[in-house]
Order: sequence, then C-alpha cells, then structure tokens
Amino acid sequence: MIWFWSLFIGGIMVAFLVIWLITKGALGYLPPLEELQNPKNTFASEIISADMQSLGRYYRYENRVGVQYSDLSEDLIHALIATEDARFYSHTGVDFKSMFRAILKLGRAGGGSTLTQQLAKQLWSPRANNIFERAMQKPIEWVIATKLERLYSKDEILLMYLNQFDFLYNAVGIQSASQVYFSTVPKALKIEEAAMLVGMCKNPSLYNPVRHPERATMRRNVVLGQMEKYGYIDEATRDSICALPLELHYRSVDHKQGIAPYFREYLRVVLTAKEPKESDYSEWNKQQYRLDRWQWENNPLYGFCEKNQKPDGSKYDIYQDGLKIYTTIDSRMQRYAEEAVSEHMQAQQKSFFKELKKKKNAPFSRSLTQEEVDGIMNRSIRQSERYRVMKRAGISTDSIMRAFHTPREMQIFSYENGMTDTLMTPYDSIKWQKSYLRCGFMSMDPHTGHVKAYVGGPNFAHFQYDMTTKGRRQVGSTVKPYLYTLAMDEGMWPCEKWVYDSVTFILPNGDRWTPRETHYKHQGDTVTLTWGLKESSNWMSAYLMSLFTPEQLVKIMQSFGIQGELDPVVSLCLGPCEVSVEEMVDAYTTFANKGIRTEPLYVSRIEDNKGNVIAMFTPRTHEIISETTAYKMIHMLRAVIDHGTGVRVRYKYGITAPMGGKTGTTNNNSDGWFMCFTPSLVSGTWVGGEDRGIHFDNMAEGQGASMALPICALYMQKVLNDKELGYDVNEQFDVPEWFDPNEGCK
Repeated sequence: MIWFWSLFIGGIMVAFLVIWLITKGALGYLPPLEELQNPKNTFASEIISADMQSLGRYYRYENRVGVQYSDLSEDLIHALIATEDARFYSHTGVDFKSMFRAILKLGRAGGGSTLTQQLAKQLWSPRANNIFERAMQKPIEWVIATKLERLYSKDEILLMYLNQFDFLYNAVGIQSASQVYFSTVPKALKIEEAAMLVGMCKNPSLYNPVRHPERATMRRNVVLGQMEKYGYIDEATRDSICALPLELHYRSVDHKQGIAPYFREYLRVVLTAKEPKESDYSEWNKQQYRLDRWQWENNPLYGFCEKNQKPDGSKYDIYQDGLKIYTTIDSRMQRYAEEAVSEHMQAQQKSFFKELKKKKNAPFSRSLTQEEVDGIMNRSIRQSERYRVMKRAGISTDSIMRAFHTPREMQIFSYENGMTDTLMTPYDSIKWQKSYLRCGFMSMDPHTGHVKAYVGGPNFAHFQYDMTTKGRRQVGSTVKPYLYTLAMDEGMWPCEKWVYDSVTFILPNGDRWTPRETHYKHQGDTVTLTWGLKESSNWMSAYLMSLFTPEQLVKIMQSFGIQGELDPVVSLCLGPCEVSVEEMVDAYTTFANKGIRTEPLYVSRIEDNKGNVIAMFTPRTHEIISETTAYKMIHMLRAVIDHGTGVRVRYKYGITAPMGGKTGTTNNNSDGWFMCFTPSLVSGTWVGGEDRGIHFDNMAEGQGASMALPICALYMQKVLNDKELGYDVNEQFDVPEWFDPNEGCK
C-alpha cells in the first residue's frame, strides 16, 4: 500500500513538474503570449461583387476566409458542441472527466480532447519526429488550451476552431466549406448540412462526402443523434432529418472555374503589379512599358500591394491577409455577359469550322501564302512551353522540330466535348488551338465608371490571354465617331450635305491613296454626315479627314483615352490603329455622358480582415467635348442602330431601347467590333482570330455586325429583361428639347 501511494503521489508530482517545465518552455515548443494573443492565421482575400456575391478568392496555400460569430447558424454551433465537446462551456480548456473516461474505456467512448485542445493542436502542434515528442504533445496542448481559455471567450474559441479546420478540397474554414459543399454561407446552413460538416471534424478523409457519401451520411446521423441527446433537437426532428438523403451542391475550388475568371485574373495582376522598370522590357515591348508606367503613376489600384503598407510597415499580401475587395462587377450582369459570349461564340465557331473545311491552309485565310503560314507557325512553336522546355534541356532545333511533327497522345479542347483524348502532332495541336476564334467584352456605367461585366475570352480554362485589357487589335470603323466628333466640335452639323465621291490623298512620299468603298451606287448623290456615319462610308471619312490634319485626329483620340501608338497619317480615319476593348468602352462613355469621359472603375473599396476600410476608389472624369457636340454624336450614332450598319439590333434581336452604336470591320475581316450605348450603359466587344491571318474570308460572316454585334445584343436583351437590375427599356437620352440636329442647316 505504501508503494502504491508513493507511486501515485510521485506520479502526480512528476506530472506537475512536466506541466511546470512546459509552461517555462523547457519541454517542447510553447508559443509566446504575443502569438497566443494574435495567432498567425493566413486568410484568403475575397473578391466581392457589387450585389454582394462572392466572385472568388486569392490564396497561396489555404482557401480560408474568416467569418464572425454572428455569421454562424445556431444549428452549426449546437452540432459542434454536442458532438465534439458537450461540456465546452463548463471546462477551462481541459475536460479531465472526459479524459479519464476515454482512458478507462480505451477511447471507445470518444476522445478526451476538448475543442480548445483541438484548436491548440491545429494552430501550434507540429508533426512529432520521435517518441518523446509524441509523448509531450498532449501535455503541451493542455497548457496551450488553458492559456487560450484565459485569453479568449468561449465564443471566440469556437469561432477560431471553425475558421481553422480543413474540410478538404481547398475548403479551409467553415465559410469555404459551406460554399464548396453546399454553395451557401454558414448562417444559411440547414441542420442536416451543419451536421454533415461537423461530422467531418472527426476525420475529414474518412467521412469525405464526395468520395464516401454513405459514411458521411452515417456520421451526419450520429451528429444528429448527439444533438437530440443533449436537447438541441427533439426525437421526431432527428428521425425526420436522418431519413433525408445526402444532398451536396459541390463546387470544386479552381481559379480557372467560376464566374468572372478573366476579371479575377486581371485584378490579381493589377493589385500585385511591381513598379515598372524600363530595363525589364524588351526593345519591341517599349509601348507596354509606357502603358504600365502610366498605370503606376495614375491608377491607385495598379500596384496597390506595393504602394500601400499595413500598420506594422509590411506590404499587403492578397494571398494571406484576408482582404475584402469590393468590386463594381454585378454578378447577374457578369453572368449574362458570359452567357452571351458562350452562346454566340459556339454558334460562330460552327460557321467558322464549316468554312475551314474548304481551306487548304486551315485555319489560315486563303489570302496567305505558304511562306506566311510557315512564318506564323514557326513563331508559335518557338513561343510554346514545349519548345522552351526542350531547348533548356539542350535538344537541338532540328530534333525539336521533328518532335513537333511526331504524333503523340494528347488532349484537345472542343465546345461540344470539352477535353478529348486523341493522337495528334504538337504542330497540328497548335493549328487546332488557333482555329478557335477569340473575343473580348466589357460593359460599364458611363456616369459612375462602374464596370458591370468583363469577359476576356471565350473560355478561360483554354484561352487565357485576356482580349479585354491585354489584347490590342485594329479597330476599323469604330474609330470613325472620333473623326466625326472632331468635325462636330469644329462647328459642323449632322445634317450638312456633301456630294458623295471618292477622295484621293497625296502622301508625303508622293504616293496617291484613295480609300476603298462599298457604296459606289450612291456616287454623285447628295448625302448628309449622318448618312455617312450610319452607313460607315469610307469616302465620307476621307472627306472629313481632308478638312483636318492627322495630328488633330490623334489629339482628340488621345483625349478619348486611347493610349496606344497612333501614327499621324491620313489612313488613321479608317482605324488601322490597335486599341483594347477597355479603351474603346472608356472612350464611348463620352457620348452617353454629355461629353464627359469616365474612366473604368473596377474596385469601390478594400477592407482588411477586421473590416477596416483601407482604400476607397472614386471615378475619374475628363471633359472631352461640349454638351452640344455630344448631342450631335448621339443623334448620328442612334441612326447607326435605327437605320444603319447596326440595325440588326432592332430587327433580329428586337431591342427597342434608345441606343447608339457603331460597327467595325478591318481589312480581310480580321477584326470584328461592335460598340453600343444606352443612357445608362456602354458596352463593347471584339471578335477575331488569334492571328490576323485567321478569319472569315466571306464578308457576310466576317463583318463586325455578324461577328461582334450579337454578343452585345444578347447581353442587352438579358439585362433589359431583368427588371431587378433597374435598366428601363424606355429610358431616354438626356438631350434637351431645344437641341435640333438640323439647326446648322437651316
């Protein structure tokens, strides 16, 4: 008996000694008080739409978004306590009663760890490397748990646990788990959904609802049984819910999927941009340096993480600082834009494939020589990842080229079948990829600058190059409103007449240049400027160009926000310049906004992970032309939609809303454009091939009215039909009654 009590008392003394040594940091790692007070959690930054929907997240390792205790449903809290720690609110971090019961019953009655101990293990328990470290883990968790109980309230501990737990599939924390498994938020979880998620806390791999739905259902019912046992639900409720099947609304977390992927990637690049240094840009890419430099100096969003510091002096990190980025994108309008792009591009692709069957050098135009095709393909090969990898491995160019012409198993994309296994040479796979048409689309409010929808291409997973902001293509006839604006601003009127005829320019080198035209039957007729714009007449543009200098046109285009290279030549009036969709939409806000251009605004504010506003963004405006000039342009651009090249908006798509716009088609149908605006919305789109040599050879399908206009029209149909968005089909342009477009001709 003496030996028994001696061993018992000695054991207690040893236990106290071990605990004391742990508290002093002599045995194992014990986080300092500062770290316990401020656990180093990394939280994903969340992108939020204007209508308060989550568009996606930025994270490096864990897709964790912190929530507040008020964001949790009562059922979730009750399920967690009933299942994992029934005496959670009565113990001080270590539940000795549960622990001794677990020891006596060899774990068959459940584990002895409290929620606080489990949290301590999640936050600070490293992987044990030997038996001694494993033996010390539990005592260390006890000490940390008791310290946590002194520092935090019970609700805070429960919240930290749910924010910390990894529910698999990049669903770290209850917010991510609710969205991944049930497409909802923690506050809106049903009892059966909350029970399933809590059931995963025992062993997420074993009770994985995606791979093991039967096990997950059984575990969910165990949780419901615990809730009934501790009085949170009655027996009837338990039985009725246990009878329900497991219903998931599973959405895998992938930055290539979900809504607005092009926009999310654009925003990520802009927020994390470094200060541009000219030495980092190749000689051929100096224009991009100038554009990036302008953004750095003038756009507060560009390089936000580099320009701004946290209170501790470090830079913001969108991958782990848990920022809330509130954007101007409307998730409903974004969805309509993506649907419009998908619907039209798939139909357009079928027509393009039909034409390609007749082409020897498909997907390239018949107008290209074999030498030109070989040049494009060789350049594409050298730009491919496969080529770069083989080159770094020291493989000769000849061997690489042979490899590109050797069939191998691979996957290729199609709209009908997604990714399909096939046998194909890498050379042919490049041609297959090039055979798909690309596009860019953007829509914004001309008064606030709020960008409502942004689509950079037909499918982000397979065509990641962004043709809305990054891509620049020739704009064709969509440039003509700038020239007409110059004329209107200089005192001309839409009703002014001219005898329709060709115009020839003598170029500085002595050559003669006469624009081509499609309206020869009207030669010699007397026509108005309004007619010239609505019919997109090249001769009328040449006539107006003859009244001004190319430098004047360049200047007004730059004031409209066109930042790329603009050569001051007379042919500029027909749109050979390369411009982005973003710049074109930005420019056209001038017409809908009484002569004031409003720059695109993508983000309204940014908050830190505690809800503090750390940045606010407001629209920037520029007065470009007088209100009277804007009224003149609205009159002429409405004629384009009502009676001109954009008329299929009316007769094919049935849109009756007051609208102005302009179609655009470049040489050989390489680029199709359509710009349109209502009193409250400006939208623009471009459609074309990856290379200018890839296009429709027939004008009927290759013109902007066929290639690009349908995207804007389908989008506007959906937007105007959604009454909740507040866009009125009867909204009129704010043109005063005194304005008369014929005044200058009376």
